[in-house]
Amino acid sequence: MKQVFKRPPTLRDAPFHFCPGCHHGTIHRLVAEAIDQYRLRERTIGIAGVGCGVFVYEYFDIDTAEAPHGRAPAVATGLKRVLSDRIIFTYQGDGDLASIGMSEIVHTANRGENITVIFVNNTVYGMTGGQMAPTTLLGQQSTTSPYGRDFNQDGYPIRMAEMLATLEGTAFSARVALNTPANLMKAKKAVRQAFEMQMNDMGFTFVELLSSCPTNWGLNPIKANERIERELIPYFPLGVFKERKGSDHF
Repeated sequence: MKQVFKRPPTLRDAPFHFCPGCHHGTIHRLVAEAIDQYRLRERTIGIAGVGCGVFVYEYFDIDTAEAPHGRAPAVATGLKRVLSDRIIFTYQGDGDLASIGMSEIVHTANRGENITVIFVNNTVYGMTGGQMAPTTLLGQQSTTSPYGRDFNQDGYPIRMAEMLATLEGTAFSARVALNTPANLMKAKKAVRQAFEMQMNDMGFTFVELLSSCPTNWGLNPIKANERIERELIPYFPLGVFKERKGSDHF
């Protein structure tokens, strides 16, 4: 029988702890494939933020570090400046990056730190109980917005990829989705491009991935994928919002 699934060398054969239908495992694979394509495993360091993706050290056969909540870009900055020959990436959710870590991500991008940020946007705090996140859509129910997010009280969902694209230090900012095979192929391309640009010292690279959270959305995996198409993508449009063409920052 043909082997259907071949594990990338950078991914460990570890028990899967994510909820059924969660896209974290898919994102892990995309990152591992990019690392393996460019043969970066021995020189890559992953920085985990606080959230569902905190256990990256369980899944990736690379050096990893844990950061306090929201501070992964700061940890990555320190490592990259000391170990400039290493490939450094952070792995963060919307609560970690866009809420408590907003100042870190904005200033890291503005300084043009030569790191890659993998941003998992599932519009909710996944690990801590399904609270409203900065990316929670208007009208979306959560444990802290049981009647739905209201812009009069909670403001609007933040579009991180567009916001960071306005900063001079950002070399690459893209948003992709994981709900269909076609979108998955575009996501794979964006992740690989982000790592390649870091290899070429082109500055800060950022990939936002629209991901499902069936458990906290109260949906089965199929309906969760449908929600990405129906609700998330119209508000968070897919595409590349900035792409530097050379290593010169000016």
